[in-house]
Amino acid sequence: MESLGGVGTVLGCSAGIAMGVLVFSAYKLGLLYQLFHKTETKSPRHGGESVAAVLRAHGVKYLFTLVGGHISPILVACEKVGIRVVDTRHEATAVFAADAVARLSGTVGVAAVTAGPGLTNTVTAVKNAQMAESPLLLMGGAAGTLLQGRGALQDIDQMSLFKPLCKFCASIRTIREIVPTVRKALAIAQSGTPGPVFIEFPIDTLYPYHLVSKEFGVKNPPKGLMGKVVSWYLNNHLMNLFAGAWETRDVSPLPVDIPQATDDQVQKCIELVSRAKKPVILLGSQATLPPTPADDIRKTLENLGIPCFLGGMSRGMLGKDSPIHIRQNRRDALKEADLVLLAGTVCDFRLSYGRVLNRRSKIIAINRDKTQLLKNSDMFWKPTIAIQGDAGSFLVRLSKGLKGHRCPEEWPQTLKAGDVTKEKGNRAKADEKTEHHLNPLKVLHCVDELMAEDSIIVADGGDFVGSAAYIMRPRGPMRWLDPGAFGTLGVGGGFALGAKLCRPESEVWIVYGDGSLGYSSLGHIICTYTFIAVVGNDACWSQISREQVPILGSNVACGLAFTDYHIVTDGYGGKGYLIGREDEDRLSDIIRQAQRETREGKATLLNVLIGKTNFREGSISV
Repeated sequence: MESLGGVGTVLGCSAGIAMGVLVFSAYKLGLLYQLFHKTETKSPRHGGESVAAVLRAHGVKYLFTLVGGHISPILVACEKVGIRVVDTRHEATAVFAADAVARLSGTVGVAAVTAGPGLTNTVTAVKNAQMAESPLLLMGGAAGTLLQGRGALQDIDQMSLFKPLCKFCASIRTIREIVPTVRKALAIAQSGTPGPVFIEFPIDTLYPYHLVSKEFGVKNPPKGLMGKVVSWYLNNHLMNLFAGAWETRDVSPLPVDIPQATDDQVQKCIELVSRAKKPVILLGSQATLPPTPADDIRKTLENLGIPCFLGGMSRGMLGKDSPIHIRQNRRDALKEADLVLLAGTVCDFRLSYGRVLNRRSKIIAINRDKTQLLKNSDMFWKPTIAIQGDAGSFLVRLSKGLKGHRCPEEWPQTLKAGDVTKEKGNRAKADEKTEHHLNPLKVLHCVDELMAEDSIIVADGGDFVGSAAYIMRPRGPMRWLDPGAFGTLGVGGGFALGAKLCRPESEVWIVYGDGSLGYSSLGHIICTYTFIAVVGNDACWSQISREQVPILGSNVACGLAFTDYHIVTDGYGGKGYLIGREDEDRLSDIIRQAQRETREGKATLLNVLIGKTNFREGSISV
């Protein structure tokens, strides 16, 4: 535990203390004593128990962490109340895992890390959760309340780091604040547009009174009046810290605010959709958020009969063979469409900032976030109707209002025919021989055909994963996990960890690029959990190289080595396979063997040596 013993010496030199004594009101002092004497100063209870009580009342099942002395009371208390504490080897992995749990469970994902570098290590993962709109609670340790700003161990201004990234930030100053602050943070994380929240816990708000009081003792107090003033100040600070700490408080969830479309807005959209001959729905991750179950969304889309392009967490919403799920030629479809419904989809770089939308089309946009709802509408596109509300609930109400009206069947059939033609071309390209090693498209087709129907696919990489997005077909909603708009590398280990905890019976596949594999905490994953990782190993940062070389004439910093990732996997207690061109005829058998190993409790990794194709030429985003 971080020592507070130097406080008296530091404060003894401060003339501000004496001034504080003079202005301290008698009323406030009396109230403080009343509060303090309600506590049991010899009680072994600590602030971590208050945190655990709130989390349990909110249905939190998992707490992800990298252990540290600042936060140990939270971890121990959570374990005692039945919350599973899952330790990782990097704080970013802990947050990525919490992010995955939030997406798959419909609850708040929770992570706790220690102060200073423990928290700074999470910044990328928290920003990723913010942009992916994942409800997440990050709890961080901090220096003691009296030592902040005085050079204590791992003491930095943590609040200024997280305020731009989080919907809500708070620093606990007294133990009685813990319960109401954690309740508020959890409600805010889920309200409106979901996102991360952050609470800082100074170390003296988490440990028991008898330990904290020892650290508040003055080691070498000044003599005379100043010594008495310093002692008085410290004792009063201690009283305020613990006053009312163990009074009974409500730990139940607060109401969550979810914006909804108005009846008038829904009615206008019903009229537009009923007149459309060539409508298209672009479904984003927001459509998978509570309160509407994913199965209800699927039934709604099938009732509407409108061709759908699915992105983010909505991939797989319609299964793998739906006649209204269109995977290819999105740009061409949007040029022909007379109505486009952007259901939680944003006009950012993924839609060329809105430039792919036909200006003659009617555009219905619905999004919980006003900024995302109207992004780039001042430049490249204009919504016919813009609704700040929940996309899933809106679709259900829209379908009910249409009372059985369906999109003309010729339109989705035309788009589906284009899908079939494009996918035949992709299959033909997968059969081409590459100059070296295996064709990556053939590998991905083989994995897609053999993976279990309940599989969850975690995407972590650039070029190889970009190809997988075209080839691999999630079998159901919320069975595809990628970083989202931030495009973060290194999510694979944490996402897979969270996915396996939420869906322990499912096959979890991590599709890695050989560059992104280096980010994840492979050792922890392989030792403890059963995943199947398939690595597209072309010894290159190909996402960058395929454009950098022809445009700028150099492959600098893009080259890697054909590393023996399979041997690393064996060293961590898993089972690794090296797959090269000589194994092409046995590829299916090797994948099946890896699946058997995984079912028997051993994590596996397929280190697949792949060659170059022109499948994704021109895919760079500037």
